[in-house]
Amino acid sequence: MAFSAPETVRIDKWLWTVRLFKTRAAATAACRAGSVLVADLPVKPARELRAGEIVNVRQGLITRTLRFLAAPRSRVAAKAVPEFCADLTPPEEFAKARPVPVQQFLAREKGTGRPTKRDRRQLDQLLGR
Repeated sequence: MAFSAPETVRIDKWLWTVRLFKTRAAATAACRAGSVLVADLPVKPARELRAGEIVNVRQGLITRTLRFLAAPRSRVAAKAVPEFCADLTPPEEFAKARPVPVQQFLAREKGTGRPTKRDRRQLDQLLGR
């Protein structure tokens, strides 16, 4: 008796199985927050996906665009992900995430106020200005 992959799958489960989210609970939370769109409409976690549908997922600064190809039976290895989804994300989206580490490094803690003259000098020295 051979088991075949289902033709439809819940979107939260699919997002987790193709490794877009670390946990299924995180995928569910993203759906509830409106970060997941199918046909440019926000979806609930229980929304069933069908072959060929386009899924947009906002993760931080970038919006990933994926085409649903198939539903895996369980979470798949990273190498097997292309069998279940086609990544249609334009390269410009990935470029948005590159400058972030410097911004996070330079960010000040909330409530510390403006940088002092000494802080600004140290920052200029660090950046080579």
